[in-house]
Amino acid sequence: MQRRTFLTGTVLGAAALASVPALSAGASAATVTVGSLADLQTKINEAKAGDRIVLADGTYTVPSDNPITISGKAGTADAPITIVAQTRGGAVLQGAKSFVLGNSSNITISGFAFRQSTTLEIPANCTGIRLTRNDFRFADVSGLDWVVVRGDNTKIDRNHFHDKTTEGIFVVVDGPGSTAMAQKPHIFKNYFSDHSYAGDNGGEPIRLGVSSRALSSANGVVEYNLFERCNGDPEAVSVKSSGNTIRYNTLRNNRGGIVLRHGNQSTVEANHLLDGTDGVRLYGNDHTVVNNYFGGLSGRALVIGSGTTRDHHSGETTEERRGNDACDRAVIVHNTFVGNARPVSGEERTYAPQDAVVADNLLVGSTGTLVDMKETSGFHWQGNILWGTAANGSIPSGGYRRVDPLLRQESDGVSRLSAGSPAIDAATLGTLILAEDIDGHPRGSARDVGADEYSAQAPLRRPLTVSDVGPNAS
Repeated sequence: MQRRTFLTGTVLGAAALASVPALSAGASAATVTVGSLADLQTKINEAKAGDRIVLADGTYTVPSDNPITISGKAGTADAPITIVAQTRGGAVLQGAKSFVLGNSSNITISGFAFRQSTTLEIPANCTGIRLTRNDFRFADVSGLDWVVVRGDNTKIDRNHFHDKTTEGIFVVVDGPGSTAMAQKPHIFKNYFSDHSYAGDNGGEPIRLGVSSRALSSANGVVEYNLFERCNGDPEAVSVKSSGNTIRYNTLRNNRGGIVLRHGNQSTVEANHLLDGTDGVRLYGNDHTVVNNYFGGLSGRALVIGSGTTRDHHSGETTEERRGNDACDRAVIVHNTFVGNARPVSGEERTYAPQDAVVADNLLVGSTGTLVDMKETSGFHWQGNILWGTAANGSIPSGGYRRVDPLLRQESDGVSRLSAGSPAIDAATLGTLILAEDIDGHPRGSARDVGADEYSAQAPLRRPLTVSDVGPNAS
């Protein structure tokens, strides 16, 4: 696939820039264009809610001892203070640092090309910060995490993070102190590409939490992002906190997958995982995995993980917390697996996964084994459909039937149900409330097996492409 370079993107006129929301009665806002870092700093210092400061195109070297400082500035939710490049990617910020934020709220930073050599941090004393339509390609420094979020209500959207060959993470969400999480981070419509670090840890595009924060809920949402050639880690989205939602993303040609590595009560919904190595791995308790499509993965599509401990708890040592928490009470329903090397598999550790519901999934394969679980306890299998010359494996006889689901592969590479498929209206799990399928079509009261609900209508959601994400996305 041809890669776009956003530095030569469309020039923005005033009409192309997102309009500033209306201010409350009696307020005023200003738009001003500046051509130097000194003038930019002056206008930031003077800025009020609703103001827009435009930095003229050019390459700016930010002094390490004099970064662009945003301190004690407050926009509002409806009228943020916006600092924007004249054209998307046209204002290039190089040097050790760019923006340094502190004690500020409702600030939007948009359209810059970041080329710095140290971390861009959103500290815990900042709320409502938004990074949008930027191009991130920091210096290729080993161990450098590019964007670290500790403040609540942060939005990171329509950016391109790309080209790293060394250890380090594109986006880290942490929080204040050592155990809390930043609340309600929203990461959406970004393009993550070309991370080629060859190590086994520390090269994720997104890490949502860390071991010490695993039991804290972040209520984060990671959605509508595209990941391509993200090979710096076996985890493209690494979740190490609780209460998060990972949905509507496309992972294509990556080594890494979506991994609920630590934490509880997260949802993995309606993602496309295509032509890479790994898919989804689960550890921790009470997760939901629903409506996902796994296609052409050469490694393990879905792993229901075992543990070195039954459950993580607040009294653990640091070393104990790093261990794997066995996957308990997962609900794994309405997923489709087509042409994967190992569709559903387990692991062998001291504590087996237990009490999972694995129902109404569709598994099709021509080689290997469709279900290769190791020791489990209290699993409930029902309503699954298996097909192809691959062996059934360890799925119990009452948990599936073998029947041709009559799949048809469409132009986007996804195999969907044909009219007359025995999967139509054949779902059996009555306790699940599910409004839509992976395509955005309504499920109705009689649901189909797998991620796709048969429809003659065109999908409302398809696998994402580069035109759907990044600085020029709608």
